[in-house]
Amino acid sequence: MFNNDRTNTKAGFVAVVGRPNAGKSTLLNHVVGEKLAMVSKKAQATRKRMNIIVMHDNAQIIFVDTPGIHEKERLLNQFMLDEALKAMGDSDLIVFLAPVTDKLTEYEKFLKLAQAKGVKHIIILTKIDHVKNADILVKLGEYQKYQSEFEAIIPFSVNKKVGKKQLLDEIAKHLPESPFLYDTEILTTDNIRDIYKELIRESIFENLSDEIPYESDVTIEKIDEDEGIDRVYATIVVEKETQKGIIVGQKGAGIKRVGKLAREQMEYFSGKKIFLDLHVSVKKGWSKNRESLEEFGYII
Repeated sequence: MFNNDRTNTKAGFVAVVGRPNAGKSTLLNHVVGEKLAMVSKKAQATRKRMNIIVMHDNAQIIFVDTPGIHEKERLLNQFMLDEALKAMGDSDLIVFLAPVTDKLTEYEKFLKLAQAKGVKHIIILTKIDHVKNADILVKLGEYQKYQSEFEAIIPFSVNKKVGKKQLLDEIAKHLPESPFLYDTEILTTDNIRDIYKELIRESIFENLSDEIPYESDVTIEKIDEDEGIDRVYATIVVEKETQKGIIVGQKGAGIKRVGKLAREQMEYFSGKKIFLDLHVSVKKGWSKNRESLEEFGYII
C-alpha cells in the first residue's frame, strides 16, 4: 500500500451498483479514461469486484465495479450478488446507476439493501441521450419523493460527455479525509493476469451466442513478459462438448474470432504486442459446483 504525508487529502471506496446492464462498466471506463472494466451489451458480464482508481483534485476515488444486482439463481449468480452486497457494505459511498427509462422499482429494491448497509448513496441517471430533455425532467421529478434518502441525483451521458465533473465533485465531498491509499500513478489494483482474463471473456461475450458466455470462463495458464511483447497462454473452459464445438467453430473460425478481438484489446491496454495462445477445454457443470467455482476464484 502507498503511504504519503500530504495533508488535506481525501481517499475512499465508492461502490458502483445497479441492475445488470445499467452501464456501470461503460461509466467507469469513461471516468478513468481507459478501458479497464468489462463492457458488454449482454447482462451480467461482470462477475467479480474490480477496483478502478481515479485522482480528482485532492481526492483519490477508488471505484469498485460490481456485478449487477439480480436475484439468486445458481451458485455463480449467488457469488455475483454477494460480491455486489459486500462492495456496498465495505464502501464509504455508493453510486447507484439508474437508466432513465427504468421504473423506480429497481431503485426501491436497491434502497432496501442500502438502508440495511447504512451507507450514503448518489443516484446517476444514465442513458439520458436515449430520451428527450422533457423525459429527463419527468424522471427527476419521480425521484423527488425519495430525496431524503439520496445525497444527489446526477444526469449522466458518456456519449454527450455530460455529468463527469459533477459526479467526481459530488463523490469527493463525501469521502473521508485520508492520505492516498495507493500510488497515484496506478489505475487499478487488479494485476495484468486478471485484466487479460477479463478481456478474453469480453471477446467471448461479443462473438458468441447467449448460452456460451454464461457457461464459460477463462484461465490464464502462463504469461511470458518481454520488453516488446507479452506471450499469453490461456484456456477457455466450458461445460459441454457441444459448447466447445461452437467456440472452436468450423475450421477454427470461432476461436480465431475470439482470439483476434481479445488480442487487439490486450494490445490496446498494454501498449505491447501480444501473442495469444488460446485453447478450449470442457469441465462439466463447473458453474454449478462449489469446488469448481472456487478453483476459478469465486469463493462462496
